[in-house]
Amino acid sequence: MMDYLLALDIGGTKTHLVIEDRRGKRLLDTVLTSREWDAEPAEPAALWILERIRPHIPTDGRVAAMALGAQGVNRTETAHELQRALTTHDLKAIVVNDASLIALAAGFPNGIGIIAGTGAIGVGIDAAGAHLATGGWGSVIGDEGGAAALVREATRAALRARDEGRSDDGLLGALIRDFDVADAERLTRKVNDEPTAANWAPHCSAVFAAAAAGSALAARVIDEGAQYLAALVDQLLARGAVGTDVVVAGSVIVNQTSLLDAFKHHVSSKHPHLRIHRLAVPPVEGAVFLARRTLSAAD
Repeated sequence: MMDYLLALDIGGTKTHLVIEDRRGKRLLDTVLTSREWDAEPAEPAALWILERIRPHIPTDGRVAAMALGAQGVNRTETAHELQRALTTHDLKAIVVNDASLIALAAGFPNGIGIIAGTGAIGVGIDAAGAHLATGGWGSVIGDEGGAAALVREATRAALRARDEGRSDDGLLGALIRDFDVADAERLTRKVNDEPTAANWAPHCSAVFAAAAAGSALAARVIDEGAQYLAALVDQLLARGAVGTDVVVAGSVIVNQTSLLDAFKHHVSSKHPHLRIHRLAVPPVEGAVFLARRTLSAAD
């Protein structure tokens, strides 16, 4: 019977699944939807995972090592509960927050990870190896610097400027066009009637396009988002994070240079000793690292 390694990165919109054999040969590398994912309660979460991995597990062997990083695993208790639930289905897994995969994937086990994709969260570890997390509150009340929150804040800024009688500097018009509505009033309804990341995040590119076209409001929103992301680093260090390398990942901060450059500026101004890296491989490689380490320890 063959032994297989299984690694998962379960994010807010997509799930990355990798399966390897014991020799490290990659048998599967695929992206699935994360629709309806929730890390709690543990048993439904375990069943959700099973439904997605079962069709892909080779029939001629067993899962000898499994590791996953998942959105919503923000407490040690949540990770342990999900581990126990998976064990009842004959799956022994290492479970961490999805942001915890970032530094591991980049080769910095003690590093600080900052994700700014659909949402935003920061993670690190203290001197005792305990998991630290900050941010990740969700786009309605937090996640500043993530795609959904940038759209939320850009809409607020553009509408406030209109209420103050200022002329549109390009941001309001960009949002109206991108949401495909007729005017500011309808934009307000479009944003408010469905206050979800799924509704807001896809319009993030309009904010960056407006800034590139000269909108000072859009540029300010982006810089403020970068300040919030830099504050996640401040908070982790204040709570004892030991990393000297900060690894950033997520579709927004990786692909939008203006946000990344502003983040680097705000971090370096307070913590010049920190080295900042942009993740060059998929975060799931952090889960692959954890699963491979489990296999090696078992040998």
